[in-house]
Amino acid sequence: MPRVNAVDRTQVDPSMERAFQGQQKKWGSVLGPYPVYARRPTIFKAVQGMWVALAQSGLIDRRLVALVNRRVAALNGCVF
Repeated sequence: MPRVNAVDRTQVDPSMERAFQGQQKKWGSVLGPYPVYARRPTIFKAVQGMWVALAQSGLIDRRLVALVNRRVAALNGCVF
């Protein structure tokens, strides 16, 4: 199966690198799809914006966000 290569982190916009560093600090590593999203900065920013909007909207209790992340990952066959 063809794979899309991750972006070269030395070539990304500083805001994306900060996001990668934040993921490393919070989760221990950069989350799998984000280096691929970063190949298209508009997609990267849209995905990141979606999670920020959900957090700020109050639609999902902050205590449940981690569980939602894990459930979505499991539904997509992603080892979290």
